[in-house]
Amino acid sequence: MKLRKGSHDASALRFGVVVSKFNKLVTSKLVSACVETLTGHGAKPEQIAVVHVPGAFEIPLVARTMAEAGHVDAVICLGAVIRGDTPHFDYICAEVSRGIGQVALDTAVPIIFGVLTTETVAQAEERADPKKFNRGGEAAKSAIEMVRVMRMVRGEADRSASSKLISETVKRRAGSTR
Repeated sequence: MKLRKGSHDASALRFGVVVSKFNKLVTSKLVSACVETLTGHGAKPEQIAVVHVPGAFEIPLVARTMAEAGHVDAVICLGAVIRGDTPHFDYICAEVSRGIGQVALDTAVPIIFGVLTTETVAQAEERADPKKFNRGGEAAKSAIEMVRVMRMVRGEADRSASSKLISETVKRRAGSTR
C-alpha cells in the first residue's frame, strides 16, 4: 500500500478567494489569515485573487466562475453565517453548502469550504481568530494540499491507464504471434 499526501508548497500555485462582505468583522479576519497562510507557504500576492461578494449565498456562483475560467488551481470560499431569530440561517447554510460542493464536483477544481456556520457572533469570532481556531489559515492549507493531491491522483490515474493499455497491447501482440 502506498501512502501519499499532498504537500503544502504553494509557490507555483494560483488561488481564488471568494469572501462574503456580510459579517465583515469576521470575514476580514478569515481572509487575512488565509492570504497570510498562502504567502507563508510560498504563494506570491499576485498568485492570489480575492473577490468580495455581498453575502454567503453569492459565493458558489463566483467560485464556479473562477474555477471555470481556468486561471486558478483552487478556490477558497470564506464567509460567516450566524444564526438569528428566523429560519433564514438554515436556508442560507444549506444552499451555500450545496452550491460549493456542487461547484467542486462539476469543475473538478478544489473548492474549499471555509464558511463558518455558528450559533453566535462570539463563536464566529473565535473560529476566525488566527490565534485560536484560525479557520482562514486552515482553509488555505486545505487548498494547497488538495491541489497537490488532485495532481498526484490525476498523474497516477493517467499512469495506470497507460500501463493497462500497454499491457493489453503487449498481450494482444503476443497472442497474434503464436
